[in-house]
Amino acid sequence: MSGSLIITTVTRTMDYKRTNANITDASGNLLFSTNGAYIANATGDTMYNGTGLNPSIYTSNYPEGLHISQACLILTKPDAPGIYHLFHGTIDDQIGQFAQYLYLTTIDMSLDGTLGGVVSKNQALIADMLNVGKITAVRHANGRDWWVFCHKQNTNIFYRLLVTPDGVSGPDQQAIGIARYADIGQVCFSPDGSKFAYYWGEGEDLEIFDFDRCTGLFADPVHILIDDDNSMGGVAFSPNSRFLYVSSVEDVYQYDTEAPDITASMVHIAHWDGFYSPSPPFATLFDIAQLAPDGKIYIGTGNGTQHLHVIHDPDETGLACNIEQHGIALPKYFMNSLPNHPNYHLGPVDGSVCDSLGINVGCPKRCCGLVCRRTRTRTPVTSP
Repeated sequence: MSGSLIITTVTRTMDYKRTNANITDASGNLLFSTNGAYIANATGDTMYNGTGLNPSIYTSNYPEGLHISQACLILTKPDAPGIYHLFHGTIDDQIGQFAQYLYLTTIDMSLDGTLGGVVSKNQALIADMLNVGKITAVRHANGRDWWVFCHKQNTNIFYRLLVTPDGVSGPDQQAIGIARYADIGQVCFSPDGSKFAYYWGEGEDLEIFDFDRCTGLFADPVHILIDDDNSMGGVAFSPNSRFLYVSSVEDVYQYDTEAPDITASMVHIAHWDGFYSPSPPFATLFDIAQLAPDGKIYIGTGNGTQHLHVIHDPDETGLACNIEQHGIALPKYFMNSLPNHPNYHLGPVDGSVCDSLGINVGCPKRCCGLVCRRTRTRTPVTSP
């Protein structure tokens, strides 16, 4: 696989809770990052016009960063070098624990001496009762445009946006699967964009869908009830898009999405080994997960600890996937803040009716399902 893990310490004033999104240039140099409250440029200073994201009482109460998984997502605007779209939301109703808006903020990296600046902010794309966080995206089958998704609270309705060189169109809706209501958990697409997983902690419900990158539609949902008593966690697909890993506080499971019976394919690959970092009560439990450019899956600990878990061989079946608990020691404390990244290097669906732009991203076949080395990502770590 492409890439290798490099851990460095960079001092920044921005703190992170759960909300974390960042973007680099083609050489892996950080351009900007956000914690949901504001945007920081490459130097760590507040970006020009980068304050005041997600106006709400909740955001005002958490100026050091929002405590929401997948509440921000950064995409390049198609055919517009240096222009970036930030999709974001917050908690607008603290009693009902839902968002009322999905916002769009646009960044132009030519401003402020190429440190970038915000040119439009908090544009409401969707106004409804929305699930908190779980904002995700996948490349359109033409290899250029993007599908962006969020979910309507207490329903089975997905909202869908299409990002093209002409702007952001939609929203459109699709009702499929069962009603989803929790503000915790994680969603993700498989690296090849053909599958989608939605995991929400309250009730321990998992849904796996097929996905059509041409139409932007989900199909054939499989609902799995995970029989444990935990309430938080995450999901990540293997590089070959076959295996889905579910982390659930004290346990990690593997599902084979190509098995005739996906539910029956479950393998219990890890139970928390009782490790604390640096000492009790800071347990290294299992929380949100992320497939990285090196082909490994990294799992947060759901606590302010100095470790990450790692699945070294996620393309392998069962225990051969080689999960290592607290296998990555960090130089600083980590607070549930794995960045929310789509697969930026996913190309077109070759030979499909939508493969009409002649795009070839140039990734070697072995890593076309991954974010290749050309766009490396970083996980900021901060002291508590």
